[in-house]
Amino acid sequence: MKHSSGDIIVTGDADATYPFDRIHNYIQQLLDEDLDFITTDRFAELGHGSMTVKHYFGNSILATTLRVLYLINLRDSQSGMWIFKKSALDKIQPLEEFDDGMPFSEEIKIEMFSNKDIKAKEIPSALYAREGDVKLESFSDGWKNLKYLFFKRIN
Repeated sequence: MKHSSGDIIVTGDADATYPFDRIHNYIQQLLDEDLDFITTDRFAELGHGSMTVKHYFGNSILATTLRVLYLINLRDSQSGMWIFKKSALDKIQPLEEFDDGMPFSEEIKIEMFSNKDIKAKEIPSALYAREGDVKLESFSDGWKNLKYLFFKRIN
């Protein structure tokens, strides 16, 4: 991310689950509202077959834990679709200090929403059915994320 050449960075999984056709609207919202960081709430519009009951339950536990431990009002702590100004990266810890695994998604949100110099917002979005095989290890990845939330909180 730090090597990108644009002023605005958009992230998302390359498995056809995120609504990249809406990016122009999300970028416009970022600019119109003078925001620094947007994360998307996939639960606002879940497409048929987009998330299993097991993943929905696990995501709910992780989001609730993040809200309680960090007092950040996010509905979807695991969304990987973000739209943000590259300049926001200068206001948070160096990317090299972030967890380089599944907890990265939680950590960047904690950093962005906890920083008083960053205007961050979660917006409603969508999640479509995945194309291709799932690479997520549901229990082990979820457990790692949950442990990370507690570990980061006490450090």
